[in-house]
Amino acid sequence: MIRLILADDHPVFVSGLRALLDAEAGMTVLAVAATGADALRLAVEHRPDVAVLDVNMPGGDGLTVTARMRTAGLPTRSLILTMYDDENVLAALRAGAHGYALKGAGPEEIVAAVRAVARGEAVFGAGVAARMLAHFARVAVASPFPQLTEREHEVLGLVARGLDNTAIAQRLGVSGKTVRNYVSNVLTKLHVTDRSAAIVRAREAGLGGEPG
Repeated sequence: MIRLILADDHPVFVSGLRALLDAEAGMTVLAVAATGADALRLAVEHRPDVAVLDVNMPGGDGLTVTARMRTAGLPTRSLILTMYDDENVLAALRAGAHGYALKGAGPEEIVAAVRAVARGEAVFGAGVAARMLAHFARVAVASPFPQLTEREHEVLGLVARGLDNTAIAQRLGVSGKTVRNYVSNVLTKLHVTDRSAAIVRAREAGLGGEPG
């Protein structure tokens, strides 16, 4: 029997997902969470075989929950669900996820992904392979913050070097609003309240230095 917990803040989607998985032979959904904090609490309480986690949730996203489950030494494997085939797949790998699938995938594909993850296999949805190959073809540099996406890690490094949002926007060729969103995500994922605290965390991890 594959024991599951689900975490997604969209009630209609998670209700349908629960019905799908509970109807499968050899699967049982133990509990459902709507926030990352609740997902982690349920994982600690139930120690399920698989946690199916939305990539974006209030109170801690699926990547953060995955990293914390690993840190806590839980046996639970995570399958990350997302609306888009985006850069989070690499962050999911760094966080320790066993699978990454699109919410728009067919029911059979999602069920197969859950079964594969439960067996300890790595599962990634269609379209992800090219991104992964391109990434691992480069020299890999271990990230001290596996819950961050590549771009968020890059933004944190620039913040640690003393660049303000305007300078970061110019460096990356994006808008100031986009940079603000990245910085906000970084603060949330690092569980710090302000930019100064993020800089301290980053420099302790070896990021930063003189601005260039």
